[in-house]
Amino acid sequence: MKLWGGRFAKGTDKLVDDFNSSIRFDSRMYKHDILGSIAHANMLGKCGIISANESSLIQNTLKDILNDIEDGKIDFEIDAEDIHMNVEKILISRIGDTGKKLHTGRSRNDQVALDIRMYLRDEIISIKEMIALLLSTLVKISEANLDTIMPGYTHLQRAQPITLAHHMMAYFEMFKRDYQRLCDCYSRMNILPLGSGALAGTTYPLDRYMVAQELGFDDVTQNSLDGVSDRDFAIELASCLSILMMHLSRLSEEIILWSSHEFGFVELDDAYSTGSSIMPQKKNPDVAELARGKTGRVYGSLMTLLTVMKSLPLAYNKDMQEDKEAIFDAVDTVKMCLPVFSNMIATMKVRKENMYKAAQGGFTNATDIADYLVKKGIPFRSAHEIIGKMVLYCIENNKSIDDMTMDEFKSFSDKIQEDVYTEISLEKCVSGRKLVGGPARETEEKAIENAKSFINSLV
Repeated sequence: MKLWGGRFAKGTDKLVDDFNSSIRFDSRMYKHDILGSIAHANMLGKCGIISANESSLIQNTLKDILNDIEDGKIDFEIDAEDIHMNVEKILISRIGDTGKKLHTGRSRNDQVALDIRMYLRDEIISIKEMIALLLSTLVKISEANLDTIMPGYTHLQRAQPITLAHHMMAYFEMFKRDYQRLCDCYSRMNILPLGSGALAGTTYPLDRYMVAQELGFDDVTQNSLDGVSDRDFAIELASCLSILMMHLSRLSEEIILWSSHEFGFVELDDAYSTGSSIMPQKKNPDVAELARGKTGRVYGSLMTLLTVMKSLPLAYNKDMQEDKEAIFDAVDTVKMCLPVFSNMIATMKVRKENMYKAAQGGFTNATDIADYLVKKGIPFRSAHEIIGKMVLYCIENNKSIDDMTMDEFKSFSDKIQEDVYTEISLEKCVSGRKLVGGPARETEEKAIENAKSFINSLV
């Protein structure tokens, strides 16, 4: 007999039971369901809605059930539909009618909304810890490569010389924002929906704020309809995770390129690479490729949630059961990617000489020569044109700007003097960019110092 079956003359079809059941995926919320029920039972007793003895018995039995689940002594039933009904059914089997009083003043609608918020709160904390590790890893790589000159790119074309530290700290900023977005998401998620009932609250004199305080929520929902039908928090989390994975995918793509023979900028550790079943020479960047591929999976979860919710009338609808598999999968995927990715980049070998050689090619110092002429009094657009012609000359004569003789320089502008060779060196090109946000060593050292302060503030 279903706990809700009083109105029905016969049981549901077996196929309907299987179709309707969510226990196969929502069982992971068992702890949060039980903790929420303990807080609810405690409040019912304190408010005199049930007796103090009944409240204590329910709470103690729920604690026993939690221990039994964690010890592997309980098998959940598909017939009980979900984790919420499974726990309540077990409770009633152990203490009889007293167990039936737990659901007083509560609906499964606000119970579900509570459980998933509590579960996702914990997952956000876990993911934030993983991001903090990644941030620390990026800082360590940056600190070790303050003077590692490499080409910076636009359009995947060599553009201007920068350092590996500057490049990696760009990703630090991205993942820092991801961390902050999760903090914001957490604050909006951390509102107690319990007490919303099925949709219209309840006539029982519940103390919602007491439950909120016991469960660590900052506030209670202010509208019962919204309390049971809101899934913004899950959608927002999926969005935050999608942006995080987008950043991870971008860095993955760079690692894949850099580890190729065409670039040769890094070599991945054997522990984070794989081989080919047929080509013995291959060393594949599978971790980076999988992270890049799994990004689409997280995007899919976000689109699933948005599509499920896009046309639902108030309040709760059974469609909303589909929120869990999507957000659970997004969370699981991110938690799988972050630790292995952090370890992969922490152990990769940087080939500094290849980076420097690449920065020497592609005329990455062309902008600096234009700036050199500007400082000699030539308008920038005129300087731009002069250097464009100089680059074309170098291409046609198969030489770099650095290899030009003074006579060749003079043929383009008599403003160019011997000091040009110093001004267009890669080291000078990098060190001269001292503006906040630039790649100069002193600027990057300050950025790393600020990054460390941010990481320390997370502890």
